[in-house]
Amino acid sequence: MKKKLLIGGGAVATAAIAAAVAFAAPGQMGKADTNGDGLLSKAEVTSMANTHFTKMDVNADGQINAADREAKQKAKFGEMDSDKNGSISEAEFTAAHAARIAERGERVEGKMGRRHEGRGHHGGRHGGGMKMLKMADSNGDKTITKAEMIAAIDAHFAKADSNKDGQISNAEHDAMRSAMRERMKAAATN
Repeated sequence: MKKKLLIGGGAVATAAIAAAVAFAAPGQMGKADTNGDGLLSKAEVTSMANTHFTKMDVNADGQINAADREAKQKAKFGEMDSDKNGSISEAEFTAAHAARIAERGERVEGKMGRRHEGRGHHGGRHGGGMKMLKMADSNGDKTITKAEMIAAIDAHFAKADSNKDGQISNAEHDAMRSAMRERMKAAATN
């Protein structure tokens, strides 16, 4: 007996938006620091954000919204539905799950596996992606345009660049992360 499943892609898009808008995530500084100088320039941060935006804009219409999430869900469903009959059997689901675990294990092996011990599945940051999505969606229409994303990146960069030298140092990066953690703790208690 085959069971039909709906595959949630919203979390994938949200996580990517959060990575683009809040480049303060652990490990992001190294990825964005393309010239290896230990500093993040506005150009490096904008380039990383553009890469994330392009990846999330599945239908290439210049905005990220429900249509992109639906397209991503359909693609994921198509990947799991190996016999292409429009349903996902338990065997197909199990195989897809095993493949995802193997892929994830390869990505985090030696990098982040120990960092998140004891903090839950997503490192204790549940809901953070949705907050970042709302921050970037300046007009509240549940669609992120490239202009909105760039405006959010610019504002976030300006806030992080405390000495206003046009670059974010490790110290500024760490201070920004600490401040974000404190704001999140305060919001969680209210």
